[in-house]
Amino acid sequence: MAEDLVAKWEEFIRGRYWDELLELAESYPDRRSLDVRFQDLDRYDPEFADALLERPDTILEAAKVALMEIDLPVEVGVERNVELESVHLRIVGIPPHQRFTTSELRSGHIGMLVGIEGLVRTATEVRPKILSAAFECQRCGHVFYKEQNSSKFQEPYDCPNEACDRRGPFKLILNKSRFVDAQNVRIQESPEDLRGGGQPQTLDIQLEDDLTGEIYPGDRVVLNGVLRSYQRTTQAGKSTYFDLYLDGNSVEMTEQEFEEIEISPEDEKAILELSNDPQIYEKIRKSIAPSIYGYDDVKEALALQLFSGMPKNLPDGSRIRGDIHILLVGDPGIAKSQLLRYITKLSPRGIYTSGKSSTSAGLTATAVKDELGDGRWTVEAGALVLADKGVAAVDEMDKMRSDDRSALHEAMEQQTISVAKAGVMATLKSRCALLAAANPKYGRFDKYEPIAKQINLSPALMSRFDLIFVLTDEPNDLRDSLIANHIIKSNYAGELSSRGEASQEELDEALEVIMPAIDPVLLRKYVAYARKNSFPPLTEEAKDRLKNYYVDLRQQGNGDGADKPVPVTARQLEALIRLSEASARLRLGHEILIDDADRVIRITEACLRQVGVDPETGLLDADVLATGFSKSTRDKTRSMLDIIKEVSAVHQGTAPLGKVLERVEQLGMDRDKAEEIIVRLRQNGDVFEPKSGFLKLP
Repeated sequence: MAEDLVAKWEEFIRGRYWDELLELAESYPDRRSLDVRFQDLDRYDPEFADALLERPDTILEAAKVALMEIDLPVEVGVERNVELESVHLRIVGIPPHQRFTTSELRSGHIGMLVGIEGLVRTATEVRPKILSAAFECQRCGHVFYKEQNSSKFQEPYDCPNEACDRRGPFKLILNKSRFVDAQNVRIQESPEDLRGGGQPQTLDIQLEDDLTGEIYPGDRVVLNGVLRSYQRTTQAGKSTYFDLYLDGNSVEMTEQEFEEIEISPEDEKAILELSNDPQIYEKIRKSIAPSIYGYDDVKEALALQLFSGMPKNLPDGSRIRGDIHILLVGDPGIAKSQLLRYITKLSPRGIYTSGKSSTSAGLTATAVKDELGDGRWTVEAGALVLADKGVAAVDEMDKMRSDDRSALHEAMEQQTISVAKAGVMATLKSRCALLAAANPKYGRFDKYEPIAKQINLSPALMSRFDLIFVLTDEPNDLRDSLIANHIIKSNYAGELSSRGEASQEELDEALEVIMPAIDPVLLRKYVAYARKNSFPPLTEEAKDRLKNYYVDLRQQGNGDGADKPVPVTARQLEALIRLSEASARLRLGHEILIDDADRVIRITEACLRQVGVDPETGLLDADVLATGFSKSTRDKTRSMLDIIKEVSAVHQGTAPLGKVLERVEQLGMDRDKAEEIIVRLRQNGDVFEPKSGFLKLP
């Protein structure tokens, strides 16, 4: 029976995978795996393929024997001296009925070849595992080998030398023993696969040899292998319950980083054709969340975020980030969350999380006991680390606790996360773009209040966003009618699609309203191609345009003496450069042209006019975001403290509130504004009230 299986494998490999085997022989031992698609095996012999799923241990062992017994052409064998002893046969493309999430595994699957889909949560270090231990008998000097098949190291019982036959002692000889690289990985269900109320279940996978060190926390993968079980042990003894683990056979990446997405020559041709389309900006904008009406500026900015600027490593060792951070602040019910969800699906390694349920440890990293390894303290990555080289979307950011939000500061600017907990000191990479959404402090925007006051985020955090969009929900007959038509058409298209009763023509016509202009698969490849191949430098014209815009804005603060606010800071100039790079990449440009500079200036100007204006003077003021207060408010606060000090000197140390307000009016200040400043000074502890109606400086 075993000979039949070996012969069958030999026939299959010679017939279907001979070229691949020769390629493997030429690159051996750097490559040690022959990937076989299950569909090819199923077409060759369906019964043999089914037997592989049911009895994988026997059939994969026969495959290993077949690979060693196949005679390679003489010229390959002689030139390369190939002996395929350590080659593995990897099965990929397991059929859908044998693919499971961790929560779908049952006792009937034990011993079968299955595929497990999910998200890699933790991975141990790659370490050598002993397969065959060499022992030397200390009495007679006989050297012998003992295979190590279980998880516990097995010592020999007695010396196999008949002349000796003693029970040790034995010495382990490491340089004669055989080792293999081994790694344990823990995989959990992807968030989108979870049912309501269900927690993500995990499964441990054992990987060996060339499968190790290939996947990292945050990767979305399908791990194929043989499902095995082991008995739980408790303090009372052996339990009747068993735990599951997967003996890994192959790894398939379901989602790669942009840089890793494979692009065929046909894809490249389609991408280059698309890049030459004069409507490319509009097409990409229409391909982002087509079911949401309007928001052209926001969608254009999200497209730039996908393409991103270029990170720069400077000669002095410092780094300038290329990722673009965007904050959407708006009234309830204007599809902020849908935009976030869409971008995380479009971007590889996209992680979505909501602020209320996220802690600083969950976002950044935390120190935990390593259950997979030997119980030492180790660092477990949070959402921003798992989203490395992708997009992290944080919804309801205003609902997070302020100390949790402060964990984002380092991750946004330096794009690293430093951990010093439980004796573990580590710096993790979080080279991700942050897309955040927040609601105004009081539910809806008040158009009579400055916007910075209504956003419950610290100025230090706000200043790190390259673009901040304020989305208000104001009634407008024409716009409301267009939105209503779009929503009704989208719902109708969804109904037809889910019922499946309509003809293809009717379905295509109905779906037209929500069809992206560019297919999402092609768009991902387009973005990947741009990020891999496009590194446009600034032209002199674009440099001058950006510089002049920045200098002109700064000159607003030069006016009459020191009265004018600082309009923008150098962070805005860096943001302009990043956005210009993304704009040129979007059309696969070789240079950043003046059109790119004009486009990003238009978007940035719109954002600054929404959030960075002092409502009293109408001037751009960087302090509105940098400190939360405009320069005019800060000046008035300083004047108010001087007035309280002056009135206190006249009234023996305490200033009557009425006299302070009288003095305010004499100096031409607004009484309501003065009362508001006094309330804030009391809240901050800069002024206190020893008795009702009197103010005193501390």
